[in-house]
Amino acid sequence: MAREPLSVVVTTFNNADTIEACLASVRFADDILLLDSGSTDATRDIAARLGARVEVQPFAGYSAQKQAAIDLAMHRWVLLLDSDEALPAVAAERVRAALESPDVAGFEMLRREWVFWRWQPDRARLNHYVRLFDRTRARMSGHEVHESVVVDGPVRRLEAVIDHYGERDIEGRVDKANRYSSLQVHDRRTRTPRYLRARMVVYPTVAFLRYYLWRGHWRGGWAGFVAARVHAFYSFLKYAKLYELRVSGRLGEDSLRHDKGGDE
Repeated sequence: MAREPLSVVVTTFNNADTIEACLASVRFADDILLLDSGSTDATRDIAARLGARVEVQPFAGYSAQKQAAIDLAMHRWVLLLDSDEALPAVAAERVRAALESPDVAGFEMLRREWVFWRWQPDRARLNHYVRLFDRTRARMSGHEVHESVVVDGPVRRLEAVIDHYGERDIEGRVDKANRYSSLQVHDRRTRTPRYLRARMVVYPTVAFLRYYLWRGHWRGGWAGFVAARVHAFYSFLKYAKLYELRVSGRLGEDSLRHDKGGDE
């Protein structure tokens, strides 16, 4: 049975150390589109050597840049990957099988994380995201950080795991926590919660316990413990930066949009 043709889209910036593994893992695709935001390393050369279409556009924000890449895809069905992700052979086969007669608008895929010096343990909870979708029925959420694919139609879980290499050391993960917390604070879509001082005190511990115990990263030894601590620090930074804006007068009470939800 003929399958739907597939476009793989990837956004990049100075990712020469990971882009070859990423693109090599999706050579089965009918179209590979790389949207680069001005790399000064060998990222674009590597992509061109591997047969990808390479386009260049100034960085417009995580969500907008990915949407621009999706819009450049040649085919209706799109697989969205980050430049530090790769598709194992088993996952590639399941993607091909899913496209033989897709009866949904999108598929969620699991993601396995490299945590500093080891893969997260097999029994730890895997995150899942919509990554394979009909682009005529999907769009990026528009968030500055933690952007996601929003699908207009039914979505089904595909038992296919994406390998995410992410930050290779603690310094990189802490830098990302600092950068992402700032982006989330200044995202126009971010709701400002009530009781910021209480959340600064309570939610880092909640975030640590959720990541370390409920998601099962205690099984990953010290790597899991350190990752949970950095995750708790990220939770603290979000609320501390919002509080700083409030007490400095740059965030007025009258302009706050309150949210009763918890930490993500």
